[in-house]
Amino acid sequence: MIAILRDNPILLLFVIAAIGWPLGRITIGGVRLGVAAVLFTGLAIGALSPEFRLPEIVSLLGLVIFVYTVGLNSGSNFFASLRRKGLRDNLFVVAMLAAAAGLAVAAYSVFNLQPAEAAGLFAGSLTNTPALAGALEYIQANAPPQLLDSMMAEPVAAYSITYPMGVLGMILSVYIAQRLWKIDYRAEARKAGVLRGTGIQLGNRTVRVTKRQATRGTIAQLAKKQGWSVVFGRIQHGAEVVLVRQRARLHLGDLVTVVGLSGELDRVTQFLGETSQVPLDLDRRELDYQRVFVSNPAVAGHTLRSLNLPQQFGAVITRVRRGDIQLVPNGDTVLELGDRVRVLTKRDYLAAVTNFLGDSYRAVSEIDVLTLSLGIALGVLLGLVPFPLPGGLTLNLGMAGGPLVVALVFGAIGRTGPFLWNIPFSTNLTLRQFGLILFLAGIGSRSGYVFVSTLTQGSGLALFLAGLVITLSTALVMLWVGYFVLKIPMGLLSGMLAGLQTQPALLSFASEQSGDELPNVGYASVYLVATVAKILLAQVILVWLAG
Repeated sequence: MIAILRDNPILLLFVIAAIGWPLGRITIGGVRLGVAAVLFTGLAIGALSPEFRLPEIVSLLGLVIFVYTVGLNSGSNFFASLRRKGLRDNLFVVAMLAAAAGLAVAAYSVFNLQPAEAAGLFAGSLTNTPALAGALEYIQANAPPQLLDSMMAEPVAAYSITYPMGVLGMILSVYIAQRLWKIDYRAEARKAGVLRGTGIQLGNRTVRVTKRQATRGTIAQLAKKQGWSVVFGRIQHGAEVVLVRQRARLHLGDLVTVVGLSGELDRVTQFLGETSQVPLDLDRRELDYQRVFVSNPAVAGHTLRSLNLPQQFGAVITRVRRGDIQLVPNGDTVLELGDRVRVLTKRDYLAAVTNFLGDSYRAVSEIDVLTLSLGIALGVLLGLVPFPLPGGLTLNLGMAGGPLVVALVFGAIGRTGPFLWNIPFSTNLTLRQFGLILFLAGIGSRSGYVFVSTLTQGSGLALFLAGLVITLSTALVMLWVGYFVLKIPMGLLSGMLAGLQTQPALLSFASEQSGDELPNVGYASVYLVATVAKILLAQVILVWLAG
C-alpha cells in the first residue's frame, strides 16, 4: 500500500481529501473544522513515511487558485474597508507582529538558540514561507563560507517544527475565544450590514399611506432623507395599480408595496402610515414578477442604475439573491453572473427583460477561461517581481501575494471593456474550495514527517514549545485587544488574524465559524502589510542577534 501511494500522488491526494473531508463535517461542541481537517489528515499521513509527500506543484496550484478567488470576491469590500479603518487595522497587525518578534528574541535567550533558529522560529510560528526565504537569502549573502551549510539548515529546521503548530494553535485560539466570549456571529453580521446565508430573509409588506409627511416629496427624496434601505414595488392609486417610479409621489389613501428587512419595513411603515392587509403583491393581472438568472455577460459588472431597466422595460428589480444571501438592491448594486433576481414589470414585458438578463443556468455554470487564466497569470508574474527595500533587501509577493493583489483590483473593477473579471458566485466557491483542498493536502503531507523527526532531535522540543507560546500568545492577545478594546467584530477579526498569519487554513476555519464573508474581508485587508512586515522582521531578528 505504501508503494502504491508513493508512486501515485494523485491517489494520495484524493485519499487525504476523502479522509479529511468527512472528518471536517463532524461537529464537536457546536464547532467543526470544515475543510481545514484536510490539513490535519495530510500531517498524519505524511508523518507515517517520508515518501508520502505530494509534489510541491499541488500545494502551489491550490494556493494560487484559492487566493485568487478570495481576492475576486473581496475586492470591492477590501477597498471600502481601507477607506474606513484600514490604517488602524494594519498598524494593529504590525504591532502584534513586532511583539511576536520580541517573543522570538526572548526564546533565543531562554533556550540558548542560534540567531538563525530564532528567525526560523518566528517564520514558522507565524506560518510565513516568504519570511523564511528572506532569512535564508540574508544568511546566504552574509554567512562565512565555512558555516554556510549549517546556518542555512538552522532556520529550516526551526520552521519545520513550529509551522504545523502555528496553524493548529491559531485555529485553537479562535475556537477558545468564540466559546469563552459566547460570540454571536449572526448578530455581529447583522450589525455590520452583512447578510448570513438563509437565516435573514427579506420581507414584502403592503403599506397604506395615512400621514401627510409621506406626500411631501418624491419617493426617491423620501428614501434619501430617511435613509431607507428598501425597494418600492407597486402603487395602487384608486383602482389603478402601477409600477413605482423614483419620481412618483404618494397620496393619502395610496397602497404601496415595500421589500426589505423587517426592521426597515417597520421604519417605512411608521413614516408612511399603517400596514394594510390588502394582498397587493398577489395581484398579477397587470404587473407580474419572475425570478431570473443573470447570465448575460453584457449585463454583469454594471450597476442597476446604468442598465436603465425602468426606462427600457418598465421593470424594477426588487430582490437579488447571490448564493445563499439575499440583497436589497439599489441603483449602485452591481449585478454579477449567477445572481438570481426578482423582476417586477408588466406581463407583456417579462419575456423581453428575461431575455435581456439571460436566464440560462448552463451559461452561469461555465467559466470564462480566458479572463480567469489571464488574471492568474498576471498575479503570478506580479509575485515574481522583486521590489527593492532599504538596506539592500528585496521583497517578492510570491505565489500568494501576487495573485491576491491582482484579484483584489480586478474584483473591485468588475470589468474592463469586454473582459469580465468576476466569475459566478457558485463557481467561485467551488474553485475556492478545490484550491484550498489542494493546498492543505499538499502542505500537510510535506510537513508531517519532517515535523515528527525534527521534533525528536536536538533542540526540537525547545523550539516546539517556544513556537507554541509565540503562536498562542500572539493569537489570544490580538483577539482580546481587537474584540474588547478596538470593538472589531469577531468574524472580521478572525479574518485579520488569518491575514496576520497569512494562513488560508485559518481563514477557512474562520469562514466556517462565521458563515459569511467578513473573514475574507479581514484577511485581504491586512495580508499584504503582514507579509512585508514578517519578511523584514525575520531579517531584523537575524541582524540584531548575529550582530
